[in-house]
Amino acid sequence: IIIYVEVVEMKLSIGVIFGGNSLEHELSILTAVQAMDNIDKERYEVVPIYITKDKEWYTGDMLKDIEVYQDLSLIKRYAKNVVLIKKKGRFILQSQGFFKREVKELDLVFPIVHGTSVEDGVLQGYLKTVGIPFVGSDVLASAISQDKIVQKQVFEVSGLPITDYIWFYDSDYLDDPDTIVKKVKKLGFPVIVKPASLGSSVGIGTAKDEDELREKIEDALNYDTKIVVEEMVKNLTEVNISVLGDYEKQDLSEIEEVMSDNDLLTYEDKYINGNKKGNTKGMLSASRKIPAGITEHQKEEVRSVATKAFRALNSTGNVRIDFLVDKKSKKIYINEVNACPGSLAFYLWEPLNIDYTELLDRMINIAIKDYKRKLKKTYSFDSNILQGFSGLKGTKGLKGLKGSKF
Repeated sequence: IIIYVEVVEMKLSIGVIFGGNSLEHELSILTAVQAMDNIDKERYEVVPIYITKDKEWYTGDMLKDIEVYQDLSLIKRYAKNVVLIKKKGRFILQSQGFFKREVKELDLVFPIVHGTSVEDGVLQGYLKTVGIPFVGSDVLASAISQDKIVQKQVFEVSGLPITDYIWFYDSDYLDDPDTIVKKVKKLGFPVIVKPASLGSSVGIGTAKDEDELREKIEDALNYDTKIVVEEMVKNLTEVNISVLGDYEKQDLSEIEEVMSDNDLLTYEDKYINGNKKGNTKGMLSASRKIPAGITEHQKEEVRSVATKAFRALNSTGNVRIDFLVDKKSKKIYINEVNACPGSLAFYLWEPLNIDYTELLDRMINIAIKDYKRKLKKTYSFDSNILQGFSGLKGTKGLKGLKGSKF
């Protein structure tokens, strides 16, 4: 008698988190829906987790459809309002309300988020507190990637080429704008003014004289408490490269040259131009040239600096690193690292015969490897040094807390 046993491989349950209280909320939705459409359904069960602008979490298959987001009231009406918890060693999406129910069990989370409050380490910190493994960079790398000033400071210490810059707080400028303007003049016009912690070119502007400088700074102050002003690279070409991996191993994508009619790549260039009807494809809307039209020597320098920057920030997963190239002097400068790039920069991997599905699979496997590696490290001790501690003389130390709101 021959008995055939069919081995059924269980699918990993992947919670794709997107949205959030961010100026790049809609862009996160676009990137996440693209990714959910391309993930390998044979290997993974996709569980969409949408964070509204007022920070409520929702799940439901309807959230995979981009059309749903045209009327956000439908989501609150038909999707399930949930929270993420750890329960007896399992990671659960649990319903809100008086009767709490398990809605879905998750194995891993894939944050596909852009901007402050989500991409900047805040969400990653929450996921680490819960204990669930997740795709992408850890808390510190995510936080640094969101702060253009701290990034530059890390790049400086690492000996990587950057443009000259100054930075200041909003209070510095409001208290003494003339001193800030004097410092900027030493850089020399034209300059670029940026909010420190925003992405997608939101709030960024160029200034060719003092009047424009004050105007652009005041605009940037609407978005952030920290502002960075950089010298503008003459004869500018903007190129980007994606790095995939962890601190042990890094793979490099093809290099793109981003085309723009403006002094620098704008929000409109990235997400609107080429798609005036509003049915945007995220970063696919940008006009680009792949491979970039720079010299082989410059390409090698971009690859080398990108790898060093990735390791300096201790990045994980798939990031996009943007560069500025002076076409005349041939010098290259690293601009910034994007921890979760628009469209996950999948188009940079296609020339290397890595399609979007394979890229997502590699990102997930890197996350699993990273999680297993960290399980072998010691983060806390089983012993309790407070056991038997009598320094507070029983419960007398708690008396002062009675009636306190805290």
